[in-house]
Amino acid sequence: MRNWLLPEYIEDVLPAEAARIETLRRTLLDLFKVHGYQYVIPPMLEYMESLITGVGHDLDLATFKVVDQLTGRLMGVRADMTPQAARIDAHLLNHQGITRLCYAGSVLRTTPDGLAQTREPLQLGAELYGHAGVDSDIEIQRLLIKSLQAIGVEQVHIDFSHVNIFGSLIESSHIDAGLEQDLYAALQSKDQSSVKALTKNLDSVTREALINLTTLNGDSSILVKANQLLPATPAIQSALASLNQVSSALKDLGVTISFDLSELRGYHYHSGIVFAAYAQGYKGPLALGGRYDEVGQAFGRARPATGFSLDLRGVVTALPPAQAVMGILAPASDDLGLTAKIAKLRAEGSVVIQALAGIDANCGELNCDRKLVHYNAGWHVDSI
Repeated sequence: MRNWLLPEYIEDVLPAEAARIETLRRTLLDLFKVHGYQYVIPPMLEYMESLITGVGHDLDLATFKVVDQLTGRLMGVRADMTPQAARIDAHLLNHQGITRLCYAGSVLRTTPDGLAQTREPLQLGAELYGHAGVDSDIEIQRLLIKSLQAIGVEQVHIDFSHVNIFGSLIESSHIDAGLEQDLYAALQSKDQSSVKALTKNLDSVTREALINLTTLNGDSSILVKANQLLPATPAIQSALASLNQVSSALKDLGVTISFDLSELRGYHYHSGIVFAAYAQGYKGPLALGGRYDEVGQAFGRARPATGFSLDLRGVVTALPPAQAVMGILAPASDDLGLTAKIAKLRAEGSVVIQALAGIDANCGELNCDRKLVHYNAGWHVDSI
């Protein structure tokens, strides 16, 4: 093996693409900032207990584990920054009111994931803590849509579900953990025949409701149909009302909205509305989010919470190819007028590369399409 060979699904990001990703990262963080979301930088390594507490088995499997040479304790390389943000809110900031946090950084996963099929996604996200109502869900969803639009993603499609519909059916019928997991898997694949077989010993109301979940997907008319087909329990009525409110609140942003009531992504982690963002040209979700009110309890303080995250390296995969920013080539000279001109151009945001003495400048390699030349008693920018 050559010593420069990278592991599978780990790759370098070269200058043009790296510059675009960094520009988009700044764009999103600036957008989060003006919406009141404070930037935090969680550590890359934490003890395993805090990294995966409250978020289920899947994140444990996705986490690289190492032994701390100082303490002998098991540590993990973060695979998701959302639990870290929840820990910061619950354990460090300890605010009594609403807290808005955002983050941006690489995470590491044991298997390739997401649109970029990488084990090192660049995760950006925003989280809102301290508010249990649907208004905070809507704020987060609107911020997600604005984020995708700000980085050039067009024709955004948001798909919604609510885990309490399935959860309330499980709870009311006292379904055991084994059957619950089997039903969860069958609903995720919309396997109606399996749902029918698994529910044969359940009461007729619960059985019909679970079978109907496999067909309740589509536009907003699905919510009307769900009201007719599902039991009119307080939990289900509340869930459907929240989804209706969300649908109305996002119409002005020009996105397509759909519902899939059998979608239970993150069921053991989320506690309310869940959503995924899609767009033309992408084979999977661009961003995922939802409500996760129970996670903070693991850190000593239960806090209502909702948020979203996306992998910026994945989002750029369907954007047009990145183009290098073209610069201006300046000659190797200590002329004070040239120095002043270069400083002025750089202050205005232009890329200016000054040649080094004794080296022939290659304009193609330097990505320069203009040059500084001296005439009429001054330095001027001309095309190459």
